[in-house]
Amino acid sequence: MKNKSANRRSFIRKSAASGLGIPLVAASTQSLIASPARQEPTSDYTDIDLALKKQVIDMTKFPDPLIIETIELLRHQDNFICRVRTTSGVEGISVSNNMQMVSLYPIFVNRIQPFFEGKDARELEQLLEEVYVYKSNYKLQSLAVWVPLATLEFAILDLLGKAAHQSIGEVLGGVHHPEIAVYRANNHRGESAEASLEKIIRNVESSEAKAVKFKLGGRMNAKEKPTGRSEKLIPLVREAFGPDMVIYADSNGSYDVDEAIRIGKLCQDQAFDFYEEPVPFDWYQETRMVNEGLTIPIAGGEQEPSMRNFRWLIANDALDIVQPDIFYFGGMVRSMRVARMAAARDKLCVPHISGSGLGYLYMVHFVSAVPNAGPYHEFKGLNEELPFECPTSDLTSKGGKVKVPTGPGAGITIDPDFLNKHKPVSA
Repeated sequence: MKNKSANRRSFIRKSAASGLGIPLVAASTQSLIASPARQEPTSDYTDIDLALKKQVIDMTKFPDPLIIETIELLRHQDNFICRVRTTSGVEGISVSNNMQMVSLYPIFVNRIQPFFEGKDARELEQLLEEVYVYKSNYKLQSLAVWVPLATLEFAILDLLGKAAHQSIGEVLGGVHHPEIAVYRANNHRGESAEASLEKIIRNVESSEAKAVKFKLGGRMNAKEKPTGRSEKLIPLVREAFGPDMVIYADSNGSYDVDEAIRIGKLCQDQAFDFYEEPVPFDWYQETRMVNEGLTIPIAGGEQEPSMRNFRWLIANDALDIVQPDIFYFGGMVRSMRVARMAAARDKLCVPHISGSGLGYLYMVHFVSAVPNAGPYHEFKGLNEELPFECPTSDLTSKGGKVKVPTGPGAGITIDPDFLNKHKPVSA
């Protein structure tokens, strides 16, 4: 990460203090590059490309074949569960991003499921590359194909963990962070600065989080309502939480370059710790321009579907902190490759968490295995409508930290009665 200011160095010190340090050398993986970005190249991608060529999963943990015999997508109302079984009887289960799968389940059934049936689960990384071409799935790149693929990948990772008697984090290369420090994210657009602040304070108090993220602007260049809310809220948040609170600001692509820099300078004045998506997510050159004009670390990537675009954003210092969403980006293996590219340039990974289902559970497993994870990670709480047991963690925030489950696979057991309410989906 380039040296931009004392503010940026402060962010790195806070990262080290939280126990989530930044490695100078990245472990890395096999390439899954897609959909090239159309910007001029940086002079040298050598270190980043090395980070893409090494495997994520150590398959020596699995000496015997794990042939996938059946794949089921099960539905009860608007809840989707994927269940995978091998010929040897090992089973893996995942809960999808239900808000997206309610629209996307035909793609899972027609374009993802048939490709993986009969394959060896030990070849997961190669299969993730091959399914991208199967039936021209690359034409569906973005949430349409990545959410269904992530749903299946999480079930396979659960299966692999059970086969190896290890957690998903161990399967992904080893657990670096057995506890995850959290931040509370808040979205109160459309309300006054004062009303927003009251809700932000309540949410932080309930989780005992030592960091907070709040929303700026109107989202994707929309006009902010009420007018002037951001300018008023920025100093109010710092005043309310004091000088030691870690504060993140997220504009969700609200601004053009000039306005993003103006608002970013207000955040800098309050010593905020990162500024997320200052311009629309696919404005790559403009993101870099904002980063060059500010000292506050720039974060982004929750909407990014392309490995190659992440490669460009990292290599060209458009982002200081990468935020792949493990559902929106097609799973933990792909997201780990982004984290490792970032590590090659001494940057952090703070993954985005999409709501519904068990997204938060999967996020803590992923973060546990990321050496260059940021100091704090988003906490939205668990879906209380989904009954399950987790013997090794209550998955709640205590003192601002959540214990990562240590049981095999995802480390949970879904209530059998609830599971039996789900019926197979056909397109």
